[in-house]
Amino acid sequence: MRYASHLAIAAFTLSASLIGSAYAADPIKVGVTVTQSPPGSVVQGTQVKDGLEVAAKMLNDQGGVNGRRIELVVEDTQGLPEKARAAVEKLITRDKVVGIVGEHQSSNVLAGMEVAHRYHIPYINTNGWADAIREKGYPEVFNPNNYNRRVAMAAADSIKKLGAKKVVAFAENTDYGIGLAKGIGEQLKAVAPEISYRSDTLDRAAKDYLPAILPLRSDPPDVVVDVMLPPAAYIMMNQVYEQGVAPTAKTWFYDASGLADYPDFWQNIKEAGKDLLVFGLYHPKMKAPELAKTIGDAYTKKTGAQPNRLLYQAADSLLVLADAIKRANSTDPDALVKALEATKYTGTRGEITFSTEPGYKYHQWLDIPYVTFQVNEIGQKVAESPLVEQPGQPLDPSKLARP
Repeated sequence: MRYASHLAIAAFTLSASLIGSAYAADPIKVGVTVTQSPPGSVVQGTQVKDGLEVAAKMLNDQGGVNGRRIELVVEDTQGLPEKARAAVEKLITRDKVVGIVGEHQSSNVLAGMEVAHRYHIPYINTNGWADAIREKGYPEVFNPNNYNRRVAMAAADSIKKLGAKKVVAFAENTDYGIGLAKGIGEQLKAVAPEISYRSDTLDRAAKDYLPAILPLRSDPPDVVVDVMLPPAAYIMMNQVYEQGVAPTAKTWFYDASGLADYPDFWQNIKEAGKDLLVFGLYHPKMKAPELAKTIGDAYTKKTGAQPNRLLYQAADSLLVLADAIKRANSTDPDALVKALEATKYTGTRGEITFSTEPGYKYHQWLDIPYVTFQVNEIGQKVAESPLVEQPGQPLDPSKLARP
């Protein structure tokens, strides 16, 4: 009896051990390249990392993917392309990840995806807007995020409806800034050729943008467009306001970078933010799938912060990859690329699919929902700001408040 008892205990222990070790010792490793320290935007990086962790926890709480736990392997890129390139190399060759997610700056995406392409590893672009990313035509790169052409079309449509005749854009000297500023000009030429448009490229490492701003005091445009990211964007916006250029009764300030939902926006922008028109990818009042509430509630519980667009973009990046792994029943790169191309997944922002047309549409989710809202009080939360445009609701200038 003692022998039988020991045998049964041993068998039970071995069985439990095998089940536990199979789940714990053989995770699906997913690489994350994200800014966690300066000079890049740490705020953006933190939002993306939190979003990925929330989505990974949800997947793992549901039993993982095909019975295997998702493990995020995070590398800090500091917002620098050379760091992004090295991070992807390490994640693929040393950590043996099955895919890369998380990058949130176009120049870093362009650097990191070259390495992913060389090793033929799926690369899910979380927030790189530059059209050059799509135009490379790499089969490994998929874009369930926004793209410059989408913003350019939205900005040109808004500027036209505002009745503008003269527009000046301030763009940072990056692939993102230069590319989007050029795209806005092209779209304006197509839909409103009578509008005079020019863009000034500014060094994102500078602290003084007055040489570009001061000439606008004597000859103010109808719209000033921000095509910069923090911290440079905050410096530029404050200087534009302090010089009395925008926003004013004469000149609208249009934020094409969607900064008003950044958690540090009001810490860095005071009066300059009032009456700002904002292009956005998320607003609490817009319609969204039920999954958005699940992810949003989990994010608030984890961080104490309200949901934001980078949270949803990050979550969808991982969820799309997990969905492809599940449908392919494999982590083989060829199988994953094929499964990703066949994606039809309802994420946090709608049904995600990927175009296979060449050019800027390649592997892009084309129908990304966007909004326009106006910040009309200092310190105003996005949830309290008027939503003046969303899918099915075109922009109505009569509903906007003039400074």
